[in-house]
Amino acid sequence: MSTSRPRRRIPEASVARLPIYLQILIEQADGGVLNISSEGLAELAGVNAAKVRKDLSYLGSYGVRGVGYEVDYLIFQIRREMGLDQDWPVVIVGGGNLGQALAGYGGFSGRGFPVGAIVDNDPAKVDTVVGGVRIRHLDELDTIVSGTGIAIGVIATPASAAQEVADRLVAAGITSILNFAPTIVTAPSRVSVRTVDLAVELQILSYHEQRRANLRSGTRTGGRGTGLGPGSATLKRGATA
Repeated sequence: MSTSRPRRRIPEASVARLPIYLQILIEQADGGVLNISSEGLAELAGVNAAKVRKDLSYLGSYGVRGVGYEVDYLIFQIRREMGLDQDWPVVIVGGGNLGQALAGYGGFSGRGFPVGAIVDNDPAKVDTVVGGVRIRHLDELDTIVSGTGIAIGVIATPASAAQEVADRLVAAGITSILNFAPTIVTAPSRVSVRTVDLAVELQILSYHEQRRANLRSGTRTGGRGTGLGPGSATLKRGATA
């Protein structure tokens, strides 16, 4: 009887960094790099070396002092841990501009996520072909999932339809959902949901741009507040307190 202990569950924050490490490692391997240190990987990933070592320790991977990590083997470990040693077909719900763009993006298939099906409820879109895949009616979703074993669904609909689509995906047997609709969708705890809201990402970038603008403005005035906006007023009050 095997005495090996089950591998520790990897924290979500570490799981989110593994694809970043993987992409960097693949690029390094393509460039002929054989070994990489935790410091080198950390610099490329924009994190600290201690975090890299902790993340990789969950894979059972420990670098050799003075040598670092073997790049090819680390790629193998991450791909195995993330289930990327097999294909995971996806079903896209929504055959509009976003759904068509996603279906035509070769990067999904190239990374192990081929588009297995596209569904829509618009008669004008049904039976058209996008990215080599014929769009089928949304009412066929249950049959598609049960017949193909697809586990991942992609929501590419307007926000108003997203929750209904999520419910239908769950009812059909989908256990992971990638939501591109600009709204939050809920699902049972057994279903994994990730939301990609491009507007939110732009808002985060807006924050960084505004912060840079504030810093430039402060530099021009010798580091003092410009008096523009509530943040500057707060700083002034703090200075005289």
